[in-house]
Amino acid sequence: MEYKDQNLAKYLDDLSAKLPAPGGGSAAALNAAMGTSLISMVVNFTLGKPKYAAFETELKDILLKSEKLRKDFLGLVDLDVVAYQSKDVRKALDVPLMLARLCAQAVKLCPPLIKKGNIYLISDVAVAAVMLESAFTCAVFNIEINLKSLGQKKLTQGIRKELNQMNKSVQKIRKNTEDRVGKIIRG
Repeated sequence: MEYKDQNLAKYLDDLSAKLPAPGGGSAAALNAAMGTSLISMVVNFTLGKPKYAAFETELKDILLKSEKLRKDFLGLVDLDVVAYQSKDVRKALDVPLMLARLCAQAVKLCPPLIKKGNIYLISDVAVAAVMLESAFTCAVFNIEINLKSLGQKKLTQGIRKELNQMNKSVQKIRKNTEDRVGKIIRG
């Protein structure tokens, strides 16, 4: 079953049921898709406004990237289910690893929108950053459990090194975004 073509209620019913999948990895991918949807929404409400005309080219680029990532994340909602059902640990590792890498890319779209996005949607920029960090963290848990099952020390070390670097970046961007948005909101 492809959840991307189902309604949200069906997905949530299956997620809450006594079913092996969808599970945490699929839910994390959906969370990331929602985060990037917020990025797209902020840009869509900004484009065409005279106040932001100087940023039009950059905003269009952010929108292209966020829309591609949104579709990638939505595809991972289903791919995670397929990977889990395949009982192939390597496939089950690859999907959350892809999710983590994409979240690390997506969260980078948030900081420019603090200044260049519609001020009335500034809180949505922070929400997007938090959602993407959350999805990243969820992906890391799924990666770790699969690395443990895989039992390949060298591969595990390499992936953990990559994850640590990405984690530092994702956390820094989320915190910076949250702090800057908080200052703007509170005046």
